[in-house]
Amino acid sequence: MTELARLTADDESARERLYAAAPEMLSRTRSWSAHNTGSLNTEGLRRFAPKLADAFSALEADIQLVQGPGFEAVGADGKTTETHSGPIVEISSRPDAPIQVVMSGHYDTVFSPGVFETVTDLPDGRVNGPGMADMKGGICVMLEALKAFEAGKLKDRLGYRIVLTPDEEIGNFSSAESLRRAASAGALIGMTYEPAMETGAMAGGRKGSAVFDIVLHGRAAHAGRAKEEGRSAIEAAAELVVGLEGLNNKFGGVTFNVGSIEGGAPVNIVPDLAIVRFGARAPDHQSAEWASQQVRQLFERAVARDGIHGHLHGGFYRPPKPRNTAQQALFDAVHATGRAIGLDIEFVDTGGVCEGNNIFAAGVPNVDTLGVRGGRIHSSEEFVITESFPERALLSALILNRLADGRIDGRRIKELMGR
Repeated sequence: MTELARLTADDESARERLYAAAPEMLSRTRSWSAHNTGSLNTEGLRRFAPKLADAFSALEADIQLVQGPGFEAVGADGKTTETHSGPIVEISSRPDAPIQVVMSGHYDTVFSPGVFETVTDLPDGRVNGPGMADMKGGICVMLEALKAFEAGKLKDRLGYRIVLTPDEEIGNFSSAESLRRAASAGALIGMTYEPAMETGAMAGGRKGSAVFDIVLHGRAAHAGRAKEEGRSAIEAAAELVVGLEGLNNKFGGVTFNVGSIEGGAPVNIVPDLAIVRFGARAPDHQSAEWASQQVRQLFERAVARDGIHGHLHGGFYRPPKPRNTAQQALFDAVHATGRAIGLDIEFVDTGGVCEGNNIFAAGVPNVDTLGVRGGRIHSSEEFVITESFPERALLSALILNRLADGRIDGRRIKELMGR
C-alpha cells in the first residue's frame, strides 16, 4: 500500500463526519436547486449569492461579494452593449500558510427562468433538478470537504482561496480576472467542482474554447424593383457558414459549430443585416492559433464582397488545458488517494471546458471534476447520484489532508508545469 492509499486518523475522522453529513448535503443542494440562477438572470443570481456566503460562513475564512466588470455582448440588432452578471463570491483563509490551494465553482446554470425549475426524486438513488450536478451539488461537496478538513489537526498547514462565479456557463467573462488573481496568489494546485461522470471518471485533458460573433452589414433594396441595387448580408453570411463548417476535420482535433444565424428581412427586401454566432474547440495552443487565423481569413473574405462590411467579436476565451507532466502527476496523486476509499478513478480527455482551463492558464495544475457524480447536464433530465455526495466530499478532504501533511507534494507538482 502506498502512503497516499493509507488512511490516517484525520482521514477516518473526515469519513465519519462526511457520511453523517450526507443527508444535509442533499437537502441543501435541493434547496439551492430551487433558486433559478440562469447565467443571464441577474436578479436571481444577486438573490442567491448571499445564501452561498451564509453557508460558507461556517468556515474560518473571509468572505466577500464582489461585483465583476461588465462585458461586451452583441445584440440581435448587431450592436454591442455592456452586460452584467451577478456577484462573484470570493473566499480566503490562512493566506500565510505554507501550502496554498485555489478552489473554484460556479453557481449559475444554463436554465433561464421558467425553463426547468423543479426537483424530482428518481429511482436508484438519483435526483433530477437544475444544478443538482452542475454544479450546486459540487459547491456543497467543496464546502463540506473544507469543514471536515478544518475540523482536523492539519488546518494551519494549508490556506485557500475560493472563487464562486455567476457566469461560468457563458464563459466567465466577468469573473475571469478573479480566477486569475486567486490562482496567481501562490496556489500550488487547483481544485474545481464540476460534476464527475456518472461512472466516477474525471476529466483529463481539455480542449480550449472560443466563442465568436460576426456581424455583417449589406445594403437594403426592394427585391422586385431594384434587386441589383441591394447587397445581401444573408448571402454573405451563408457563404461564411459553409466555410466555417468546412474547417472541421482540417486540423487535428479542431471543431467548429455554427449555433445561429440572425437577421434578415421580409422576402421583398434585400437583407442588410446578418449575425453569425459560432464556437470552436482546439486541443492545444498551435491548433487554437490555426483556428483563429482561419476565422479571420473567412471574415476578411466576407467583408471583401462588394457592398458588405462588418465586425468580428470574440476569440478563445479559455485556452486549452492539455495533459502535461504536472497535470499527470496531480492525476496520479488523486488516483492513489481515491484508492484509499475504494475508488479506481479514470481520467478521460474531453472536449468540454471549465474554470480549470482558466486556472491552468494562470500556471496552476488542477483537477476540475471533483464534484458529485451525475449526468444529462445542460438538459431538463440533469440528475445527481445521491450516494456520491459523501464519497466525493471525502475524496476532497483526503486530498487536502495529503497536501497539508506532505504526502502530496504540491510544490513539486507545480514545478513540473514548466517541463
